[in-house]
Amino acid sequence: MKKHIPKQKGEMLVFLIVVVFILSLMMTPLFKSIALKLQVLNATTAREQSLEIAEAGINYYQWHLAHWPTDYTDGHSATSTGPFVHNYTDYDTEKVIGSYSLVIIPPPTGSTIVTIQSTGTTLQYPGITRTITAKYGIPSLAQYSFLSNDVIWIGSSEAISGQMQSNGGVRFDGTTNAAVQSAKSTYTCSSSQGSPCPATENGVWGSASQTTQNFWQYPVPAVDFSTVTSNLATLKSSAQASGIYLPPSNKSGYSLVFNSNGTVTVYTVKSLLNDPTGWDVYNVAHNESIDYNSRTLLNTYSVPANGIIYIEDKTWVEGTVKGRVMVAAAQLPYNSSTAPSIYIPNNITYAAKDGTNSLGLLAQNNIVISYNAPSTLEIDAALIAQNGSAQFFYYPGNTKTKITVFGSIMTFGQWTWSWVDGGGNTVSGYANTQSTYDGNLLYSPPPGFPLSTSGYQLFNWNSN
Repeated sequence: MKKHIPKQKGEMLVFLIVVVFILSLMMTPLFKSIALKLQVLNATTAREQSLEIAEAGINYYQWHLAHWPTDYTDGHSATSTGPFVHNYTDYDTEKVIGSYSLVIIPPPTGSTIVTIQSTGTTLQYPGITRTITAKYGIPSLAQYSFLSNDVIWIGSSEAISGQMQSNGGVRFDGTTNAAVQSAKSTYTCSSSQGSPCPATENGVWGSASQTTQNFWQYPVPAVDFSTVTSNLATLKSSAQASGIYLPPSNKSGYSLVFNSNGTVTVYTVKSLLNDPTGWDVYNVAHNESIDYNSRTLLNTYSVPANGIIYIEDKTWVEGTVKGRVMVAAAQLPYNSSTAPSIYIPNNITYAAKDGTNSLGLLAQNNIVISYNAPSTLEIDAALIAQNGSAQFFYYPGNTKTKITVFGSIMTFGQWTWSWVDGGGNTVSGYANTQSTYDGNLLYSPPPGFPLSTSGYQLFNWNSN
């Protein structure tokens, strides 16, 4: 006898097939959406992993520079340009999960800034990459607008832009926009800082406005002034090898006139004018003249590629600077009686104040503005008086209008461009002084300029 499938069961089967078909039509977009979201999630995870791997590359090369600060080829030959590829191992699984590729851009001439570009990727998603670009630089010691190993007095007509510090005390009567620091908690001010000295004063004191006083900081750690000096022997050998080296002139010294076309004209100074007696910041009389009279042309040179000019004699500097230059006037070994000074008889300006031009003046003794310098004077330079002072001598009645300095001043001894009487009246030198810090000096100082011992510091970071 034949069995018959009930009609209801056949209808149910058809119904189930239809339902499954409809559900599959409905679920397919959902499954695709889930799969797409999983792909996006995996890609996002891979992007984050790639970024972490790229950051590991930056950290690695920061460590590398700390141990080999002038190696920009990751331990390869000096002609290698990269990229330099390293596997990245996961710390937990100890398995290689990706790699980072490094491109190192060395500092340009006159700069300490190293650019590190690190591109990270994973093995699972090699097409997904992230790149970090970081810039590290060694700060120069030209981080100060003023730095003195001795006391400082900023008068009421003086304006300072940038950080300043004295290892002694500071009398501050002028205006500023940055920290004014002293290594002293209190000290006995000398008569060179005016009335009411001598007296016991705070490390920083004076008649400045409360707004300016908010910048005062004392005591702070002293700056070891021995670190402010460049290696003169290195500068000399660099000048002899590929710079400009001038031996003792057997005359009165040398005159350097910088030209806006990137050259420097050098003269031998044959005779001096008859300047009157002047007194320095320590009340020592100077009967010698400090203005040149007759000069003999020696040569006109292009500013050397290494930017080093080393002179073993007194040196006068003026003109328009195009390029990056360090002028050092010194004789080795150091002897206080023969150490040369640098004199400024006229304006020193940059062809442009855009960071492409810089001048360092390093005098083994003093940096002195000459008696006959213009009444309105501009100096664009980083000045270092290694064992002496940056100053204008006291010539009774020789008063001038204004001096503007764009750069920085570092002086072992006391500094002054102006002399005042008990009433605050200018009796010699410049009645108005304006000092503006050149921020380009921090990481792009003149060639051979002394650098901080702190090593490389990160100052710029970005990623794609």
